Amino acid sequence: MSGSSTTRRPGFRLGLAVLAGAGALSCGIALMATSAWLISRASQHPPVLYLMVAIVSVRAFGMGRGVLRYAERLVSHDAALRLLARTRVRVFERLADLTPAVRPSGDGGPLGVVLDNAEGVADRWLRGVLPMASAAIACGGAVVLEWWLLPSAGAVLLVGLLIGGLVAPLLAASGARRAELRAAAARATLTARTAETLDGLPELVAFGALPDRLAVLGDADRAVTRAASRSAWTAGLGSALTVLATGASVLAALALGVPAVRDGHLSPVLLAVIVLTPLAAFEAVAELSQAAQRLLRAREDARRVAAVLSLPDPVTEPAAPAPLPDGPPHLRIDGVTARWPGAASDSLREPRLDLDLPPGRHIAIMGESGVGKSTLAAVLARFLDYDGSVTLSGVELRDLPSDDVRRVIGLSGQDSHVFDTTLAENVRLARPGASDDDVADALRRAGLGPWLDTLPDALATRVGEHGSAVSGGQRQRIALARALLADVPVLVLDEPDAHLDDATAVTVLTDLLKAAADRTVILITHRNAIPGGDPVLRHIDEVITLQPTA
Repeated sequence: MSGSSTTRRPGFRLGLAVLAGAGALSCGIALMATSAWLISRASQHPPVLYLMVAIVSVRAFGMGRGVLRYAERLVSHDAALRLLARTRVRVFERLADLTPAVRPSGDGGPLGVVLDNAEGVADRWLRGVLPMASAAIACGGAVVLEWWLLPSAGAVLLVGLLIGGLVAPLLAASGARRAELRAAAARATLTARTAETLDGLPELVAFGALPDRLAVLGDADRAVTRAASRSAWTAGLGSALTVLATGASVLAALALGVPAVRDGHLSPVLLAVIVLTPLAAFEAVAELSQAAQRLLRAREDARRVAAVLSLPDPVTEPAAPAPLPDGPPHLRIDGVTARWPGAASDSLREPRLDLDLPPGRHIAIMGESGVGKSTLAAVLARFLDYDGSVTLSGVELRDLPSDDVRRVIGLSGQDSHVFDTTLAENVRLARPGASDDDVADALRRAGLGPWLDTLPDALATRVGEHGSAVSGGQRQRIALARALLADVPVLVLDEPDAHLDDATAVTVLTDLLKAAADRTVILITHRNAIPGGDPVLRHIDEVITLQPTA
């Protein structure tokens, strides 16, 4: 029941926002019409009591316009922010399920969807649908009033509003279609380039490549500006058409009203009402050309969000999950192949990959880039489906829930993120309930004991954004400490020596393999070493070299 209620709340708030917006616009129209009548009637010098209703109405409509406009802004932004939060949460949860199958791309990738496109979905309602719906209700009331006073003036106002509130936005949207598609692509590219630049800023500065990178960002920014300029030009065209329709409607109302007064079909006091009412009515449609463009932009944003939400699961969960086997896990791999979603061919395509890993066995998997080493790691961690057989103590991995598999098989990747928080919290991600003693023990087993003892704030030391306050080796050891703290019996290490110099890599890997002596370890490494001469491989029981296939 609560979930259903929560689902309806944004729609209920959006409905209230439409009513409040329509009420504010209607108050503006009524204020103009009442004021026009009041001024015209007052010119006849009637007893003041004859004017009291109009005077009070003017005050009421003036106050109501401000109050309802404030209420509309409050309710609509609350609804839009709730919708934005819900959309971002849905996208983030979906990306979490898909990781690491979703890869960054040149159009902004997952980052662009979460930051930019989710916001566009909220703008669709806040700056697109809501103004149009409110204007339609308020303008309908203005046409009814004008028609009641003088049918011909009402018909003219209806035509004018259709031109200014429907034809002009459609023309503006049609002209802006290509511009908005280019703008969306340009914004996504700028987002991606900015994120890449910030992420690699130290390396860009160190190698003197920052000016070239800033030039690339400048080009991307100018592309966004050009696309925005084209969009603004078409919006101006729509606004100009609306202004012309406004003037034409006022002049037509005057041209029809004067003869009606002469013929006795219209009271002279009401002439000002039918002439000035269109001015207030067109205020409601003045921004609809821009609203139409925002709807166009939001449609592309919604398409990208829907594309992420509709991506197929990289892993199929079992319909009838098998229980997790008891005892020390015995891992077997027989003829496994795997393919990433959307890939044209298998990433892991070894003709026959057969591995027998009893508890406590250490193996190293080597091979050049592209032969499927990281793909094998993703298969074992159940981030990717596979063909062939991978069993855990006799039970197929595909028959086990993915979360249960990851309680037994832990993966430490080469790009494990280090967050801008304390050392303890970075390690405690692997086991949120772990004590400080457990965290410190994991850090010492990862070879960070001497460094930890020198820190004035010990576990409360902040490591900086992306681990900027620590060295590359320390950052990698923090990630490895997480894997040790998770206390999984099977540990898959996907190139933990990446980005490290050889001396540091040897020390890190040696310390780690010693710390994990009682566990099954699959070390995936780019090292090109001879088993007998490499100090790391002295702690390895078997070395497997994957070969590329034609």
